[in-house]
Amino acid sequence: MTSKIIRVLVAKPGLDGHDRGAKIIARALRDAGMEVIYTGIRQTPEMIAEAAMQEDVDVIGLSILSGAHIELFPQIISELNNREMGDTLIVAGGIIPESDHNFLTDIGIKGIFGPGTSTLDIVTFIQESIK
Repeated sequence: MTSKIIRVLVAKPGLDGHDRGAKIIARALRDAGMEVIYTGIRQTPEMIAEAAMQEDVDVIGLSILSGAHIELFPQIISELNNREMGDTLIVAGGIIPESDHNFLTDIGIKGIFGPGTSTLDIVTFIQESIK
């Protein structure tokens, strides 16, 4: 019996051009046996949702450092809902103030990981959430 390989889209929404953290996470997920698609920087909500649909991913990881998460994440979720992908696991990382966590959780972000989070913790969270 073979288990399904978890497919993850790692995306950098908005104008944020810093992607070192996203690349580190993508590598850690790959090393853990996941299939990772990295969109690159400066992606619109539409581009992220379309890539997620085309790649038939199980997880979307959003990396943001620009502070635009309150504006961009609801737009991404709306675009996913428009594509009937509202049940896709969405996690986020980057510079996200603790005061914004409840809002993001309420709109459907299942995991929020800040700087210094162990890559093993992120891998484990995704693996356990997809079971």
